[in-house]
Amino acid sequence: MSVPTTQAEVCVYGATAAGVMAALAAARAGADVALVEAGRHVGGMVASGLSWTDFGDHDAVSGLVREFYATVARYYDVTIFGVKGPEPHVAEKIFADLLADARVRVELGCPLVSVEIAAGEISGIKGPTRRFQAGVFVDASYEGDLMAQAGVSFRVGREPRSLHGEHWAGRQPAYRPGAHNFAAIVSPFAGTPGPSPGTRAPAPLLPEIVAPGLDERGWPEEALGEGDGALQAYQLRLCMTDRPGAGLPLAEPAGFDPARFEVLARYLAVAGERLGASQLLGLVPDLLPGGKCDVNSIGPFSLNVLDGSNRTWPGAGSAAREAIYEHHRRYAHELLYFLTTGAAVPAHIRQELAWWSLAADEFTDNAGWPHQLYVREARRMVGRHVLTEQELLHPGSDASAVATGSYNIDIREIERTWRYLPEYVPQAGVFNEGYLSVPVPPYSVPYGCLLPRREEAANLLVPVCCSASHVAYGSLRTEPTLMALGEAAGTAAALASRSGAPPGDIDPAAIRQVLGRRQNLG
Repeated sequence: MSVPTTQAEVCVYGATAAGVMAALAAARAGADVALVEAGRHVGGMVASGLSWTDFGDHDAVSGLVREFYATVARYYDVTIFGVKGPEPHVAEKIFADLLADARVRVELGCPLVSVEIAAGEISGIKGPTRRFQAGVFVDASYEGDLMAQAGVSFRVGREPRSLHGEHWAGRQPAYRPGAHNFAAIVSPFAGTPGPSPGTRAPAPLLPEIVAPGLDERGWPEEALGEGDGALQAYQLRLCMTDRPGAGLPLAEPAGFDPARFEVLARYLAVAGERLGASQLLGLVPDLLPGGKCDVNSIGPFSLNVLDGSNRTWPGAGSAAREAIYEHHRRYAHELLYFLTTGAAVPAHIRQELAWWSLAADEFTDNAGWPHQLYVREARRMVGRHVLTEQELLHPGSDASAVATGSYNIDIREIERTWRYLPEYVPQAGVFNEGYLSVPVPPYSVPYGCLLPRREEAANLLVPVCCSASHVAYGSLRTEPTLMALGEAAGTAAALASRSGAPPGDIDPAAIRQVLGRRQNLG
């Protein structure tokens, strides 16, 4: 079945914040641009609940990214970075206005169906009802769907330490202390006290715990430093309010079973008096304008879903992704309901949470729930340059640099599992595995991180699922850095389209020259 075709010089797939920056950069560099998005909204997570923005070094924010945050500041009549972040609906409006002013043609509700390849280049992409042809393509989706369908090499999840010689690569100690792990011993077994150490008899585990492999002693295997393809947790990044009359009532989820949260109930039983709602959900009054709060994962039992259900997301089709989204949405709904009404929840926590609810004026077409899942990582391209841990921890000058990163290597929990405590205390406890926060100085991102290998998709740039190790991507994944990479990709795409050369032949100095002219925007 033939469908109408849209012709453009540059086609950006994915209206994430990075995709918007790519489209704006290409349009302002003189290219005719089409921006194609599978969903119904622009702005990605910046407009879907991730409002409290992780910047790292503010001085590293420049160009179109700084212009966006300057526009946010003008909207709220504050100095730049004077608010933690914009309300989601405000972010979406600003993105939409910027696109309209730049005359970018935006096609929403157009998921990728197929990719057309000719002579090693992408000649077109096709959605359900429209086809797009362009000289240069940019994949700015969180999943790297265009990149994957074009046959570009990629990896998913954690690699082993041995691959790049990275200290922080691979599986991590589950018992690492900190705010993202349990501060008290919680038994993982549905029965007490559970099996004796040294036996390999299967033990029934509580819900929300991933069963580890067992060694010859019957102890959980750690396999420290080994790669396992696992992804850091996904969640819904909720926007909540404590202002009277500004929230939505929270109904009991159909089929709700409080037993799902037995791990949390046990934790509260031993630590509940020391915990407040803010330590469970990160609730901070007036964190955002409008009396709202961006709710992130903050403690050992949070909105992060740690059951491994996100592992199939990167390669899943639309229906399967919708089911994974719904799994996470239901988890968020049930967790909020449990904390608000559960008999196992201390009264002071229930009373504090009674003031909070989903903001009624956000995500109005989705009953107050964010439009999309917080996909912290999915595919990562294996491109011309793979950015690694060493380049973040010990940065040097790079003549091919097109962007600067500066945020910590921030890898959220990957799974909830269990371990026996040291051998002289043979007691089992629940632990979260995978969390890392490693400070880094400002570092350069080489242009090669945006480019597929020379023999793969010669007219494609990939700023979001860019070429980096799992560890390095833990820093790159923050939205301002991805937006900067999107701006660089859009600039390179316009230069390539206008010159007729493939993006890989564009001199990074020419890209930096254009970026430099936008240095003080905003």
